[in-house]
Amino acid sequence: MDIPKLIQEIAILAPPFLLALTVHEFAHGFVAYKLGDPTAQRLGRLSLNPLRHLDPLGVLAFLIMKIGWAKPVPVDARYFKNPRQDMVWVSLAGVSANLALAVASGLIARLLIPVANVLPMSIFWPLIQMIAASVWINVMLAVFNLIPIPPLDGSQVLSNLLPREMARIYNKLEPLGFFILLALFYTGIIPKIMRPLISFAQGLILG
Repeated sequence: MDIPKLIQEIAILAPPFLLALTVHEFAHGFVAYKLGDPTAQRLGRLSLNPLRHLDPLGVLAFLIMKIGWAKPVPVDARYFKNPRQDMVWVSLAGVSANLALAVASGLIARLLIPVANVLPMSIFWPLIQMIAASVWINVMLAVFNLIPIPPLDGSQVLSNLLPREMARIYNKLEPLGFFILLALFYTGIIPKIMRPLISFAQGLILG
């Protein structure tokens, strides 16, 4: 194992990864709060401090498999006026935040290209790598979280759009969701679905 190369890779990926996770979870909590649920705020999770959201296992998974997660922001749908509809908005908030961050990162990258000959290469190249990584990480998180398998956001969206009886049956998958995701990941099904979507989105954003 090339230790210096691994350290360099972690140094490039860690800041955009932590930012992506933090913005994702903050967006869930913020939208829930605006819809009437104070749970995240009371627990100190309505914060842009990455330490409030980190899941050590999720960080380890990102370093090994390049797919990670944070501690989910707690949401209590009993506070909502329209629980099923509002849960859809809360669930989509994280994905939307990641897509917005990916677009913002892409715009910054485009603005920095013209100054490539001005900044020292020792500063410029790691910065460009970090911003490009931000695009990839945020697109990856958005696509991954849209997969309709518990506990991912896509499962909450689908559950609250299905008729109640079908949703009740579908929600029985929740205890098995993590194992289903692992199986689909290690059999290559999830990477095979995600790669073309991520590449397409990156192409649109970065040009």
